[in-house]
Amino acid sequence: MGAFDFLLQGLATAADPMLLLYALIGVTLGTAVGVLPGIGPALTVALLLPVTYRLDPAGSLIMFAGIYYGGMYGGSTTSILLNTPGESASIITALEGNKMARKGRGGPALATAAIGSFIAGLIATLLLAFLAPTIVKLALVFGPREYFALMVLAFVTVSAAFGESALRGLTSLFLGLALACVGIDQLTGQARLSFGVPELLDGIEVTTMAVAMFALGEALFIAGQRVQVDDEVTAVKGSVWMNRQDWARSWKPWLRGTVIGFPIGAMPAGGAEIGTFLSYATEKKLTKHPEEFGHGAIEGVAGPEAANNASAAGTLVPLLTLGLPTSATAAIMLAGFQQFGLQPGPLLFATNPTLVWGLIASLLIANAMLLVLNLPLIGLWVRLLTIPKPWLYAGILLFATLGTIGANPSTFELGMLLAFGVLGYVMRLFGYPIAPIVVGLILGPMAEQQLRRALSISQGDWIYLVQSPIAAVLLGIAALALIVPLILRARGKGQVLAQLAGDED
Repeated sequence: MGAFDFLLQGLATAADPMLLLYALIGVTLGTAVGVLPGIGPALTVALLLPVTYRLDPAGSLIMFAGIYYGGMYGGSTTSILLNTPGESASIITALEGNKMARKGRGGPALATAAIGSFIAGLIATLLLAFLAPTIVKLALVFGPREYFALMVLAFVTVSAAFGESALRGLTSLFLGLALACVGIDQLTGQARLSFGVPELLDGIEVTTMAVAMFALGEALFIAGQRVQVDDEVTAVKGSVWMNRQDWARSWKPWLRGTVIGFPIGAMPAGGAEIGTFLSYATEKKLTKHPEEFGHGAIEGVAGPEAANNASAAGTLVPLLTLGLPTSATAAIMLAGFQQFGLQPGPLLFATNPTLVWGLIASLLIANAMLLVLNLPLIGLWVRLLTIPKPWLYAGILLFATLGTIGANPSTFELGMLLAFGVLGYVMRLFGYPIAPIVVGLILGPMAEQQLRRALSISQGDWIYLVQSPIAAVLLGIAALALIVPLILRARGKGQVLAQLAGDED
């Protein structure tokens, strides 16, 4: 069977009325939480992760996919109407979209963002469906050393891509790897680092940690900021719909943004923000209205928003086919799979194809639902933007706590939630990225297992790890991903110092 046949089967699975309801709930919740100021897709998905815990795997993951896409959509509303990007990928949308809103063209800005997101999501999801089987066939030849090399690539790229310092990213990663050692050893059955606490024998609950680090840590960090800024919501004036000129100026940026965003999202350490900046630069270069850029050009909203959502679908390619998270949101989605004992990767396509293809098909359905929901409910989303910040973050704390209790009713688990929430706050305070510690906790056990298997096969010969061409290439890419940013940063600092020395002369 080809990818098209599998996709049709997935659509038949996702068309079940109950699963459609789960998808609708997911996109509505994702948009409602994602539209709140200061809350990006990663925080949205982490906060709503416990909601899906009690459902069956298919319903849960389909709702989760809806939450993911809804959170991506919601960020454009805050960027345009509030000039508050929920994440770095929405900075460009805020730059041009808020200027359009201040000119009374907030409606067309929201419309081009919604339609562009729909088109980009549709094309990117179809690309995901047709590329996945090919990547899975390649990945099925992986042995223990290839999988270990792949895990090293994931560790290095996530650590180097998040935050301003690779050293801080690696520190965060090794903290996550240390936490991953807690519990019973998978190969020997011996307890490690449990300190006689029975609740730690099963290891640290990934869901609890993800919610604590992203939701509680962010809420505590915002509460710790003494400076309070009252954000002003720009009202949507006039028609919400786009006129003929807006359509003519938007359709090409939508397609170009999709072409730019999808491959960058699928690359390790690509990042959605890179795609949005490239899309913006491309539109600025190709536009017939250069004077409008920086003052509210519709192309500057259409292209980057398409690139942002295409990148979001692109991150699912390595996540579903290789089990490789390339963003903070993907890391939390990986935790969502693991709470049902599922490990994304080539074996999941072989052992549970109905679930995987139903999930991919549900992305198409969720994308269509979001287009239908977003534009008519703009008035409701605008009202949500007026929620006071203290109420908002108090609600996050309450919701995160109730979600943890619902998923795992244990006093010890609540204590872990608080402890990791404080850790997330301290890490933000000192500029340490959060994503690497979560990735280390999730992928650490798998990396250890594959390394020990490879060393068992080679009887302890470490050279065996690089004798495979695939493993050698992956480890080489990991080394470059670590070294190149350090060189570029060093060159940047050198140029700044040289410029300062020249100014003094």
